[in-house]
Amino acid sequence: MKIDSPEAYVESLRALERRIYLLGERVENPVDHPMIRPSMNAMAETYNRGDEPEAEELLFASSHLTGGRISRFTHIHQNPDDLVKKVLMQRLLGRRTATCFQRCVGMDGFNALYSVTYECDQEHGTEYHERLKEYLRFVQEENLVVDGAMTDVKGDRGLRPAEQHDPDLFVHVVERRADGIVVRGAKAHQTGALNSHHILVMPTTAMRKEEADYAVSFAVPADAEGITFVLGRQPSDTRKLEGSPLDVGNPKYGSQEALIIFDDVFVPWERVFMCGEYDQSGKVVERFAAYHRQSYGGCKVGVGDVLVGAAQLAAVYQGVEGASHVRDKITEMIHLNETLFSCGIACSARGVPTPSGCYLVDVLLANVCKQNVTRFPFEIARLLQDIAGGLVVTMPSQKDFENPEIAPYLEKYLRGSADIPTMDRIKVLKFIENMTVGCGAAAYLTESIHGAGSPQAQRIMIRRLADLEDKVRLVKRLVDLD
Repeated sequence: MKIDSPEAYVESLRALERRIYLLGERVENPVDHPMIRPSMNAMAETYNRGDEPEAEELLFASSHLTGGRISRFTHIHQNPDDLVKKVLMQRLLGRRTATCFQRCVGMDGFNALYSVTYECDQEHGTEYHERLKEYLRFVQEENLVVDGAMTDVKGDRGLRPAEQHDPDLFVHVVERRADGIVVRGAKAHQTGALNSHHILVMPTTAMRKEEADYAVSFAVPADAEGITFVLGRQPSDTRKLEGSPLDVGNPKYGSQEALIIFDDVFVPWERVFMCGEYDQSGKVVERFAAYHRQSYGGCKVGVGDVLVGAAQLAAVYQGVEGASHVRDKITEMIHLNETLFSCGIACSARGVPTPSGCYLVDVLLANVCKQNVTRFPFEIARLLQDIAGGLVVTMPSQKDFENPEIAPYLEKYLRGSADIPTMDRIKVLKFIENMTVGCGAAAYLTESIHGAGSPQAQRIMIRRLADLEDKVRLVKRLVDLD
């Protein structure tokens, strides 16, 4: 692996010449920009071997293509154990960073496309699977970050892609050439796109015959001509510009989303993995969604571990750790978090092979996992704020604590337990603020609802896969009905 450390990863991004906008201005040096660097630091942790005893086994795998040692983020799942280790890896990294480490979408995209390109070749006589395998070998050898881009901007949600007033509201092919294709459109809410070396594009929904130009999947370098990134805002994000790490709450790590605009971007045929096979597009969406809904049973749980720890610390620092209702609330936080983890492990352990050899999770249980993720983190955050108290949203700033005229008053009046330094209490409360109403809430809360599909998308899949007729037969047999 050519990129084999966090430092090498950061330096590799310096070599990219990208068109990036933030707060209305062009960003020339995203690597060192204070609003971007925390998200890059979180991504860099995926390159950090760390000191956890299990880290080596979880972060790395053996490539089924080359036999070489590779990052698990570039691996194709070969058995249920791979699927389980994926979830354990995600929990480990969530515990390290307390945020989204952004590399899962590309991994889930690779695994979805691996099985679908194989089946597409069988049905249509195409050559997409071998192209994808060759691309994977390259990604594994270089150890690149590849952003998985699925969500189109969609325009009028009541209209199909081909019915929109503007055809560019879904990414589509605008020209087919002898050497490749030209695409146009945009992908929204792209977590980690700015910290990626390549962009892997997939269709956002099952396409119909008249929408064949929208049934397209390809990979391009992040600095390809015609690509523009416009970074999104997060709550309290400009605190990162103030030079007050305390007020940021989680100053080292964060996440970052972007709108990726494809303005007539050229893609060579060897990096095209679907082009017009509309009957295959729905399979990409469903399999990607299943993998990514599984992912949330790991990453959100790792973050949840940190929030449970923050609740316990806040209780100790405020002298209420012995109160029965506080102990019960922390127990409930643990219960909810471990329930999410149980779903992630269950859908992994029940994984099954696809014709390509790649293993797919139990799709029903993956959807149950994500449905719980749309709810439980909010209850965990509510209980955390309940334990922490109102000071979470009324604290003075770091600069107030640095002002010699008022700092003694703040030290005196904002102290909790007498044996705990005031600033220790404030650091924990600032972290809780970040995670429940600040920048951290973007990844832990809102993303828990809409990431990997909205709650209703999971409910549709749960009902479709539940086999209600079989359950009705069970009752009929027990009560002797025809």
